Amino acid sequence: MTRQMSAEMQQCIETCNKCHDMCEQMLSRCMEIHSEPAMQMSMMMMSCADMCRMCADMMMRCSSMAKVSSDMVQMCVRMCGMCADMCEMSAEACRRMESREMSELADMMTRCAGMCRQMTPQAMQPA
Repeated sequence: MTRQMSAEMQQCIETCNKCHDMCEQMLSRCMEIHSEPAMQMSMMMMSCADMCRMCADMMMRCSSMAKVSSDMVQMCVRMCGMCADMCEMSAEACRRMESREMSELADMMTRCAGMCRQMTPQAMQPA
């Protein structure tokens, strides 16, 4: 089955993957600190990374099924909404850490949330 997707969906998948990668990189750094706040932040970043990866994977699958199942498209839209919620919550926590690296991660999370919020059934249709 050929995967066809809109440019918006491709960009959202790429952004989710980038956000996942940045969360994983920062997660490693936080785990080296061994403080309670850093460990709590690590758990949040792990959850955000997992959500971004799951969202990207689901959009990839959805692109193959978009013409077949409107239920799958709706599920994918909901997944994108949950990913956006997780990214926004995580970005807020990162900004409170007041470091340049955390601020950069927060910016990526905010971009990811914005892209995910744009995913509607119409945006998921092939161009």
